[in-house]
Amino acid sequence: MLTQRSRYALRAMLFLAEQPISGAPVPMNRIAAEANVPRKFLELILADLREANFLTSTRGKMGGYRLARPAHLISLGEIIRVIEGPLALVPCVSRTAYRPCNDCKDEAACAIRQAMARVRDETARILDGTSLADAVAEDLAAA
Repeated sequence: MLTQRSRYALRAMLFLAEQPISGAPVPMNRIAAEANVPRKFLELILADLREANFLTSTRGKMGGYRLARPAHLISLGEIIRVIEGPLALVPCVSRTAYRPCNDCKDEAACAIRQAMARVRDETARILDGTSLADAVAEDLAAA
């Protein structure tokens, strides 16, 4: 399951994806209110997303945040990886943080590993294939 931190990050990024890319930066207080994210958590989340080059920030009275690139070029998978790390449910199938399982006798024949590799692949395919723009459009179509 996604952590609350990832859900907050996704809500904030989806809100920012709805804003005009050439518009004024959106203040953190507005993001927190509109995305229903506690400000103390949002500050840390936005810092991580800014560090990963998904956001730009502007300081000062008219400051705030905006997407660093168009919403169709940012996938949900990328955002989740920044916040959570690898998408794999078990460490032996992670592509970026591989570790053997402590209790596995034969990794090559492990049915759990094989199933979890398929779960990882399908999860990545869906999340990496869904951009912020796609998610915003789907949300608007459902309304």
